[in-house]
Amino acid sequence: MDLEALFKVMGRLVGDGAPGGDAAGAAFHALMKSLLRFDYIVVFAYRGPERPIDLYSTFTPEEHVVFVSLYQAGPYLLDPFYSAAQEPKPGVWRMRELAPDRFFSSEYFRSYYTQTGLAEEVGFFVALDSGITVVLSLMRREQSGVFSAAEFALLKKAEPVVVALVRHAWPDLGRRFDQAIAKRGRSGRKAAQPAAERVWRDLNLTDREAAIVELVLQGHSSESVGLRLGISTGTVKVHRRNVYRKLGISSQTQLLSIYLKSLGQ
Repeated sequence: MDLEALFKVMGRLVGDGAPGGDAAGAAFHALMKSLLRFDYIVVFAYRGPERPIDLYSTFTPEEHVVFVSLYQAGPYLLDPFYSAAQEPKPGVWRMRELAPDRFFSSEYFRSYYTQTGLAEEVGFFVALDSGITVVLSLMRREQSGVFSAAEFALLKKAEPVVVALVRHAWPDLGRRFDQAIAKRGRSGRKAAQPAAERVWRDLNLTDREAAIVELVLQGHSSESVGLRLGISTGTVKVHRRNVYRKLGISSQTQLLSIYLKSLGQ
């Protein structure tokens, strides 16, 4: 821990000169850098199924395409961090604590998440008004390894400062979401990313079938889906077979492709 750097950051975070807006991301970056080592930071704001707003990141332009642009295009709806933001689940969480039982063998993980090359992602979840949650993520690449138990405990101790920073810096996120919707509407595209249920309805799936395949794409096993929906594992498998027959597909890879393509229409 770099105490000198920590105290300098804390000095900027208190009083009337506390950073707001874009400067808050840099302040969070400096605060975390004084505590431990990491490779990337990204800060997203979530509101319902709408396309998340990227508030800050440390990516190169090439990395930004994978971590932000591609993510905002639709894969965020299958992200465990997105699901946790909807509940919401305030606090500090490791990705593996939030991920479904088959997430790391899911098609979403293989086709999108592995492109990031991450060993681990830890997020600060800060719930705000109007159903908005800000998630500040710290990432380590495979070469850097995961965060140790001591490092994770340190991050949890830093949570009150991070929460205060977010609430001071981004008080008008509801307006920014509304402006983003209006801008997309004026350009002739859909005002927001369509909700998953709309996608499945367009594909002629029943509500039960839609609920099942969405959980499957998120990384839930048939057993986990059954427990969440209160039905038997056998019933889940029957519904999955029916969905595959309706869509004329035979694999989860094809199912994910149809899902993401439909979201982008």
